[in-house]
Amino acid sequence: MTDPHAWFDEARFGLFVHFGLYAIPARHEWSMTRERRTVEDYARYAEVFDPDRFDARRIARAAREAGMRYAVLTTKHHEGFCLWDSDLTDYTSQTACGRDLVAEWVEALRAEGLRVGFYHSLLDWHHPDYTIDLQHPLRDHPDRESLNAGRDMARYREYLHGQVRELLTRYGTIDYLFFDFTYAFEGGKFPADWDAEHLMAMVRELQPGILVNDRLGIPGDLVTPEQYQPAAPMTDEHGTPVRWEACQTTNGSWGYDRDNLEFKSADLLLRMLVDSVAKDGNMLLNVGPDGRGGLRREDVDVLASIGDWMELHGESVHGAGPAEGLRAPEGTLLTQRGDRLYVHLTTWPMQHVHISGLAGKVRFARLLHDGSEVAHTTIDPEQKAWNTTVGGLGADVVTFTLPIMRPDVLLPVLEIRLTGQE
Repeated sequence: MTDPHAWFDEARFGLFVHFGLYAIPARHEWSMTRERRTVEDYARYAEVFDPDRFDARRIARAAREAGMRYAVLTTKHHEGFCLWDSDLTDYTSQTACGRDLVAEWVEALRAEGLRVGFYHSLLDWHHPDYTIDLQHPLRDHPDRESLNAGRDMARYREYLHGQVRELLTRYGTIDYLFFDFTYAFEGGKFPADWDAEHLMAMVRELQPGILVNDRLGIPGDLVTPEQYQPAAPMTDEHGTPVRWEACQTTNGSWGYDRDNLEFKSADLLLRMLVDSVAKDGNMLLNVGPDGRGGLRREDVDVLASIGDWMELHGESVHGAGPAEGLRAPEGTLLTQRGDRLYVHLTTWPMQHVHISGLAGKVRFARLLHDGSEVAHTTIDPEQKAWNTTVGGLGADVVTFTLPIMRPDVLLPVLEIRLTGQE
């Protein structure tokens, strides 16, 4: 049976876009709750929401040119503001600025040949029936108990399910739904608060081929570690491999945070991407448009730099996965796609790279960026070298001889074509 989610494993790299009212205060996407803002105080941002520089086609094109194959937009974040024309609330981009940004997003992604993803928050600090909990902006309000008395999560669940139904019935095929998030401990929200089982069943009914993440608090199609790189391929409690995606940011903030200047370099982001693929995972890289909907110059530049690298090296990422049965030499990351082994040289060596387990299996080797041949040999362990013996290599080791000068690319890649591989 064909895996409906095989496209995701082939893609390996996607774009995350966090955009909402929080781009206007520009102090992190959680500013409403961090600053204990009331609904009335925070909602004034909807009156000045005018994303005149939000260009979904430009963002989609930048993603495609960066080598990304899918993209995910926040339809609604925890603040409750919706980027589509919902029938269930006026707290929307349609009311604020006359635009259905979700519709623009879907059209742009399809025009650029990208898979369509939606993020949707389970939380809603704006909704009058969403009960005040430990994450809520009013958690420290002196009248919290009386404020909570009239709130009804059953009514909120109906609203939540209704909005998800709108998103999954108005925009054609949706490839990926990223829910966020369940915090199932005292003072938090549990799967039952969302009626997670029925919500998931509705999603499957409306979009049978959709990929759904794990943040409803019940099993989904993949797990989504956030802001860290797993140490190894991810598995469930039984040790069975699971599909996974590292959710990362360019600067540590999801929404636009004007004063956060801790931007990751393009080469670091590339190493994170390749590290994910080497561990059989994907990377979803986030950018946060500013209060007018434009991308930061730093984000535009880093996507372009990654795109330049992907143009020459994308085959070591797209459709690639772990190099089974091989141990990566120090200073390298290994990925493999069919009969091609890719050695990503995170540290440029002094001429030689030694890889165990390849004796008799190497057909050809080259630097991927320019296709130039790289010589290789299997050294007899008894062979004499200048003033020493070549110790510790073993008869199964193949040695590749690289130039002294490091290539002028963000992350050099040695491509090894193997024999006897399907």
